Amino acid sequence: MFNSSEKRLARALLLLAHFGKEGKPETLAEMVGVRSRVSFFINKFRKLGLIDYIGGSRRNGALHVHSSLLTVVLQD
Repeated sequence: MFNSSEKRLARALLLLAHFGKEGKPETLAEMVGVRSRVSFFINKFRKLGLIDYIGGSRRNGALHVHSSLLTVVLQD
């Protein structure tokens, strides 16, 4: 379902959501290694219902990672 860059972003989001070990890199783009595509993939995950923003827009709200993202990553 996901390409390798999307899988790396999904894993990074799961780490940030405490679905595993915590990581402390500076940005999502550095964690994933695909600076130009992070926004594209985040929007794709949001449209698939795997993540959403709580409390408003992405600038003002918190990112909520659904456990369904873990299921997708493990099945892929």
